[in-house]
Amino acid sequence: MFKKPPKSILRKVGRAIVDYEMIKDGDRVLLGLSGGKDSLSLLHILGHLKSYAPIKFELATITVDPLIPGFDPSPLKAYLAELGINYFYCQQPIMDEAQQNLKGKSFCAYCARMKRGIMYSTARKQNYNVLALAQHLDDLAESFLMSALYNGRLHTMKANYVNDAGDIRIIRPLVYTRERQTAAFSVAAELPVIQDSCPACFSKPTQREHVKTLLANQENDHQHVFQSLLKAMRPLMSN
Repeated sequence: MFKKPPKSILRKVGRAIVDYEMIKDGDRVLLGLSGGKDSLSLLHILGHLKSYAPIKFELATITVDPLIPGFDPSPLKAYLAELGINYFYCQQPIMDEAQQNLKGKSFCAYCARMKRGIMYSTARKQNYNVLALAQHLDDLAESFLMSALYNGRLHTMKANYVNDAGDIRIIRPLVYTRERQTAAFSVAAELPVIQDSCPACFSKPTQREHVKTLLANQENDHQHVFQSLLKAMRPLMSN
């Protein structure tokens, strides 16, 4: 049985879905499930909405296991079976492939690109027209500042857009939701969070970690800083 999310999260997700027309009647939604607190929270949010929302849609999940030592999302198989959700579990030795193909480029970017390709191909094969991802407002704000500070561009993740091939819509229902909200929900609901122990992610401080610390410091002094950033980002979040 799906855990009921708090109203504070449901209101924000519901508003985001309406504002950006994320889910339409008859959509077949495939959720990218890493096993982290954000994607597991989104699973239960969408599962709850599927039961109670007036719009009818299908929901399935996919995990891409990059076969990195120390990271094992396989316990999700039994968990998804208990929930009765259609689940696609794909394994690919992404780290081994990266060592051969990276040539000095970012492993994290390579891994994300490979995972996205697998999710697209699975969605096509299984006839899902929407891919749901679990990035939240904190992620969008960090991406926005990273793009401005380090690349001189005004850019962030979009809330709802169509991929380059034009056959899959990508949605981010958590764009109004804070990371601390998904963290609190995952603890309260006792969700089986899989800890990400990828050595590439923790080998050295990243630009994102620096920006995360910057935003936390700013929020301590200005409590509405994320709402201000959301207002600034809105024109960039539309398709």
